[in-house]
Parts: sequence; structure tokens; C-alpha cells
Amino acid sequence: MAKWKLPGGAVAVAKDGRLVLARGYGLADVERGEPVEPDSLFRIASVSKPITAAAVLVLVERGRLKLESKALDLLGPVAPPKGNSIDPRWGQITVRQLLQHTGGFDRRASFDPMFRSLEIAREMGVPPPADPAVIVRYMLGRPLDFDPGTRYAYSNFGYCLLGRIVERAAGQSYEGAVRSLVLEPAGIARMRLGRTKAADRFAGEACYYCQPEARPGRSVFAGDGEPVPQPYGTFSVEAMDAHGGWIGSAVDLVRFVTALDGTRKPGLLKPETVGWIEAPPSPKIEPDRPSMYGLGWALHPAGKGMNWSHTGALPGTSALVVRTHDRMTWAALFNSRPAQSDNFLLELDRTLWKAVKEVRRWPEHDLFARYR
Repeated sequence: MAKWKLPGGAVAVAKDGRLVLARGYGLADVERGEPVEPDSLFRIASVSKPITAAAVLVLVERGRLKLESKALDLLGPVAPPKGNSIDPRWGQITVRQLLQHTGGFDRRASFDPMFRSLEIAREMGVPPPADPAVIVRYMLGRPLDFDPGTRYAYSNFGYCLLGRIVERAAGQSYEGAVRSLVLEPAGIARMRLGRTKAADRFAGEACYYCQPEARPGRSVFAGDGEPVPQPYGTFSVEAMDAHGGWIGSAVDLVRFVTALDGTRKPGLLKPETVGWIEAPPSPKIEPDRPSMYGLGWALHPAGKGMNWSHTGALPGTSALVVRTHDRMTWAALFNSRPAQSDNFLLELDRTLWKAVKEVRRWPEHDLFARYR
């Protein structure tokens, strides 16, 4: 934390389904001198994607969705902007492809609409920032970047679509669906969708800080005249719901993963469904590359199985969660994002792996009951 100039962070570790470590470090609120608690809430950014994927898989188990169903058929009566037509390839996109980032959207080839909520609102003639439904309508009028199922390209928008599919399949709001399908069965009470503005921060939620060199930017909200701190208005957290909008604690994330893989009973999914998470795209997109993206997780071969991981980063936020092939789990959350975010997350990942491997005897206690 000192090296990367991070005000505060939290780490949680589970062994054999037991929470063996939960600890906060540094400050959640620098101005008030408030420390990070073991269960302090943080924005988790793209670590939201495994949560959305879990909701999809629960709905598949219940017969409300199929992984091979066409996404366009599941979105309901939604149309592109007037004067635009839908790229015919939209009709080929499946739920599985959206989960695996092979749906045809490539932010490097075009742009990431989830960070253009102000511009999209203007083009669509609605008050800014654009919400997910407006962003979906806007994107229906644009061509795909590649043929669905032919290659991998990480897509926040693909998970935005999955959020809308979850809503319709569950018959309730995305947040309500995830709460009833995933969080409550996993014993998680405090996770929720975050809010953009500092004044709307939840009780127990950390404050978010940019690095000293980061400059304020333009707000995506109407009426905000002055430049705003990057974490508090240069993007819309509310619009990011299914791909990057959740807040939670490191303990919450470890509780989620241990329920997801069945290490802690009762598991969220059947064992065969957990196996689907690790199934490669068919046909395999990058046959010479051992690592891949499964159903909501980055996958890395290890032993006789796979290590799962996911990172998340936004201005003011860094997050990492890991589930190992031998079913250990850890999560780390911080209230700042270093300028060299990828390098920081890589070093964080290597450091936590090193720490875990150095442990010779694990505690027998289970701290889950301490945190609700």
C-alpha cells in the first residue's frame, strides 16, 4: 500500500470454506481518520461480473434461461433508435457468448458505451447520464465489431445485456433478482448496487481517492458545473450495474465464492453447473492459449483443475478475487487505483499467492459468523 500510495484496503481469506482471515488496513476516510474495517464496503468494479454470471446460472438451473438462447430474443420489445437498423449478426449472439466475451463487441475496435453515458444521452435525447436501457437501445443501432463466437474481446456492454436478460427472466429488477437468486442464498446481506456521488455513499462504505497526478473531470450529471473528482461523477456507477456497479466487502466476496463453488454448504449451484464455469468456448477461440475466460471468470489451468480469478478497477477502486483449484479463496479491495493499474494488480496477485504458499499451518477457526 505504501509503494502504490493506497489509502486503505481490506483482505479476506477462506480455507476449506472457513473464513480464516479478515482484516482492514489504512484509512477508509482520510479526512476523518476513519480506519478500514475488515468488513468495510468498497466498489468492486468488474468483480461484479462473476455475480451477474452466477445469477444467470441459477436461472439456467431453474429452467428460466438457456445458455444457447439468443440474447436478442430475451431482451423483449426493444428497438434501435429511429432511422437505424439492427445488424443481422445480433440475432446470432447467445447468452453463453455474452458470458464468455465472444458476443461481437470489441471496445478497442470501436468504444465502450458504458463510459459514454453522457454522449449517448445527448444522442438519444434523454437527460444524462444514460441508463442501461437507453444504452442498449443505442447499441442496437450500431454494427457489431466481429462475428459472434469467432474471437474473444472483453466487453462491459456484454454484461450490461446480461443484466437486462436477468431482469426479464426473473421478472424483477436486476438488483432484486441478484439479491434473491444469489446473495440471500449465499448469506450476504450488505452487498448492493453502488451510487456515483459522494453524498450518496452508504454507511460503512469507503471513500474513493485518485492518485495525486489525477485531475478532476467533466461530470456526466446534468447541473454539475465544476469539474468533479474522477471517482464521483466522471462516470455513472448506476449505469454499470451488471458489469461493474456492486459494492461489497472482502468478506462478502469470499462468502460469495465459497457458496458458488460449494466449498461452503449449501452451495449456490449443482456440481455439474459449477463445471460449466470452466468449460471452454466451443469452438475454442484461442486453442494455443491455456488461460481463457469461462462463465464469468478468468480461468488458469492448475493441477487437475482451474484457478479462477477476476480483477476490477475504476478511478478510486482496485479489486481482486481468486478461487484456487484446491478451493481456497481470497479477496482484496482498495479505495484507490494506481496509475499503472495493471502492474499493481499483477503485483498484488503474485504477492497474495506467495503469502498463501508460505503458510504451513492454517487456523482452525471460522470467522464468517462474526461478519453479517
